Amino acid sequence: MISPQDIFTIANQKQFEKTALKVFRFQYENNSVYRDFCDFLKVEKSSVKSLQQIPFLPIQFFKSHEVVSSTNPVQETFTSSGTTGMITSKHLVTDVKLYEHSYRNAFSEFYGNIEDYAVLALLPSYLERKGSSLIYMVNDLIQLSNNTNSDFYLHNYDELTSKLIELDSEGQNVLLIGVTYALLDLIEKQNFQLQNTIVMETGGMKGKRKEIIREELHEILCKGFGVSNIHSEYGMTELLSQAYSLGNGIFECPNWMQILIRDTEDALSYVSTGKTGGINIIDLANINSCSFIATQDLGKKYPNNSFEVLGRFDNSDIRGCNLMVI
Repeated sequence: MISPQDIFTIANQKQFEKTALKVFRFQYENNSVYRDFCDFLKVEKSSVKSLQQIPFLPIQFFKSHEVVSSTNPVQETFTSSGTTGMITSKHLVTDVKLYEHSYRNAFSEFYGNIEDYAVLALLPSYLERKGSSLIYMVNDLIQLSNNTNSDFYLHNYDELTSKLIELDSEGQNVLLIGVTYALLDLIEKQNFQLQNTIVMETGGMKGKRKEIIREELHEILCKGFGVSNIHSEYGMTELLSQAYSLGNGIFECPNWMQILIRDTEDALSYVSTGKTGGINIIDLANINSCSFIATQDLGKKYPNNSFEVLGRFDNSDIRGCNLMVI
């Protein structure tokens, strides 16, 4: 049996690989969807001896299957956003404490004590629907901050502007976390010169604006908020862990999360460091679901396990991996 302590006390690469292989065997034995996928690829459990030999489940499976490795009751169902009529992903979470443990530990690792911050959240497209794992996380961080100024903002930009200027000028450490298009809306209404605020974008125009490249986006946001860099959060409905960028779009993972970059022409092969390919994610906190996920994102990995997200596959096409997705 794999305990949360096995996952959240990983300290080096050897420990990570050992735990990942244990998780793979556990999920092969207990997750019928994942086992069928491995069998389809003719991958035998006993033959997998390294991270590169582990099959990565295409993320689209969360739209068509119940991907679970536990017989315990579902405590939370997280769903992805989507336009009307679009099939959305469902992540069935049987132990929400694992999710809480993951994001709390990761935030502490990258940013320190949450009680040092006032958390201002500008996440309208997430707040206006049910089942958002991001809202669950941010709401918990707001509560944990124990700061009466921490709160969600929907379309009340004037109130947020006043609060942000007030707190920043008082020397209060502020975390402003927002969906990309809403942050752009905010700086179109008001230019800032923030000294004590971390601006963190969670990505996505959600159909509200034209997509632009990260360098251009961060340049606009830096100028509008008067900050030297823009932080980013990289997470998704199907995961229980997040990677963070403290600037320049370079993400780092907590110790229980890593990525591999697969070949865009051969989904079962990997490219070398610094080469562009599809992002495969190992999220060991996702033990009760699937910890090995082939995403629809393109990126590059660097020598220290950091990575960059460059975009998405055209037409969300994951070649060689989507044969079983119905």
